[in-house]
Amino acid sequence: MSADDLIVQRPEGLYCPPGDFYIDPWRPVPRAVITHAHSDHARYGNGHYLAAAPGEGVLRARLGDIHLDTLTYGERITHHGVTLSLHPAGHVLGSAQVRLEHGGQVWVASGDYKVAPDRTCAAFEPVRCDVFITESTFGLPIYRWCPDEEIFADVNAWWTRNASHARASVLCCYSFGKAQRVLAGVDPSIGPIIVHGAVRPLNEAYRAAGVALPETHMVTEVTDKADLRRCLVVCPPGAAASPWLRRFGDAQTAFASGWMQVRGNRRRGGYDRGFVLSDHADWPGLLEAIAATQAQRVIVTHGSAPVLVRYLGERGLQAESFATEYGDDVVEADLKEEGG
Repeated sequence: MSADDLIVQRPEGLYCPPGDFYIDPWRPVPRAVITHAHSDHARYGNGHYLAAAPGEGVLRARLGDIHLDTLTYGERITHHGVTLSLHPAGHVLGSAQVRLEHGGQVWVASGDYKVAPDRTCAAFEPVRCDVFITESTFGLPIYRWCPDEEIFADVNAWWTRNASHARASVLCCYSFGKAQRVLAGVDPSIGPIIVHGAVRPLNEAYRAAGVALPETHMVTEVTDKADLRRCLVVCPPGAAASPWLRRFGDAQTAFASGWMQVRGNRRRGGYDRGFVLSDHADWPGLLEAIAATQAQRVIVTHGSAPVLVRYLGERGLQAESFATEYGDDVVEADLKEEGG
């Protein structure tokens, strides 16, 4: 690392020395720039938060009463001589890449991102830079996603088949981001949609931000028991192993995640089905995003960092990694938020 680096590692997180602020710190700090509201990137206890405006509702829903300022995408501010702007990351509502410019250098910290289109958030925007800090959650060549229309055709067919046999379809997924993407992608004409208590406040934040989602219900709002035998249930994975699920009788369960690319993960989770649906870039998406930045130096964070670092180095880039605390399973945050 160089003394002129715009972002360095500290025990609290990724730190910008000239700007005196952190990006997605994992320990409380005075000033934090937040890429998105997943629990491994946005933690409670910081003195001041800065985030992209579309994510304000979700951040407040998850962190409560915080001192938060927001920027529209592309809006620039200067802090201690560092010009900072936020650009769409395509990961979840309000997700942003952080662009920093200082002393003739441009650095971009990606946070989490995906390059595939998603109707629930702004599309990923490549940002030219000298140094790109990238995630690598699915940084192995085996991870290659199918188009959303194929995945949701499979989900709808599974739900339709279960409904025809008077069985509820329980689709487990992360409460923030994945759940809303699922709701925006399924066919609500198949039957009623019931959401878990951990999902509902995030849905409300998405709707308040202008994202169109179908009508959903809490299980306590269902008066016709027949609806419980043909509904789609969207819930965090922990709910599938809780007494809450008994209300739906002989239900079929599935998990929507990029990890379902590896079939053994579905078996270990005890799910009837697995749908490969991720809010992160797959291997081709990572390479596409990195190339689009035209950065000659790439720093890889959480995920399969050694593999991606080696691959990029073999192709002539200066590649290295940062040790971070990102990538903690966000399912754990969902479990803490379950409300029934």
